[in-house]
Amino acid sequence: MTSNQLPRLIAEPLLRTALGEDLGMAGDLTARLLDPKKTGKAFLRARQSGVLSGIEAAAITCNLVDMSITIDEKHPNGHALEKDDLVAVLEGPLASIFTAERTFLNIIQRMSGIATSTSDFVRATHATHCRILCTRKTTPGLRAWEKQAVRHGGGINHRFGLSDGVMLKDNHIAAHGSITVALAEARKIYGPMVKIEVECDHHDQVAEAVHAGADVIMFDNMNVEQVAKAVLMVNGRAATEASGNMTLEMVPKFAATGVDYISVGRLTHSSPSIDLGLDL
Repeated sequence: MTSNQLPRLIAEPLLRTALGEDLGMAGDLTARLLDPKKTGKAFLRARQSGVLSGIEAAAITCNLVDMSITIDEKHPNGHALEKDDLVAVLEGPLASIFTAERTFLNIIQRMSGIATSTSDFVRATHATHCRILCTRKTTPGLRAWEKQAVRHGGGINHRFGLSDGVMLKDNHIAAHGSITVALAEARKIYGPMVKIEVECDHHDQVAEAVHAGADVIMFDNMNVEQVAKAVLMVNGRAATEASGNMTLEMVPKFAATGVDYISVGRLTHSSPSIDLGLDL
């Protein structure tokens, strides 16, 4: 494992579950047709350009299936792949390689798709200080891998989970009665070490959030002109974030407003997988 790979302690249980789902009660019926002693090499190649992520899934999955399989990774996570690039070489019993193939391909293709989409969004913020954030809109069970893929694409992570900070959204504010009351309660309970973000739908809420001492202020579903005005209202007294159905075409205009962050849910819930293939 390298420093930009998901720790095996986290990755292995996910892959073990995926393998169990694939093997079912009877195992790999097709692989059983091969002589278990028949060995060979298989070559993992990119069938399109993209950003590599999740490569550690190959070695961990193969190790779970058959410890005699060896993996030669040719590129690290975060590497920009071109079509036909060789990603890895697998060597060992072919039946075992075929059994492991789909499980690790599913992960690498999915995570590389997220990294690739993130890279596109990051490039769209060129020449600004704005950073691209992912959200908690992740696939259940795959959050660690998907958020790592965002980092491989050049983005950064918002909260990993509910325990990473306070985010006062519209329903929380309504339940407390106001931004001021909700934020004061959070400060009283959690003190200065926990960051508090406030979601604002209009400029009156932005003014209240600034006055109440929010650490981060999210401009939710505001248009470009509204975000530009809100950034001026905050005037550096809090970090700022634009959010709400962000598309690649919209990002450059929002980034140019001076907002610090743009959060993009589609990175983890709608990015298409990239095409990788394993061939002898």
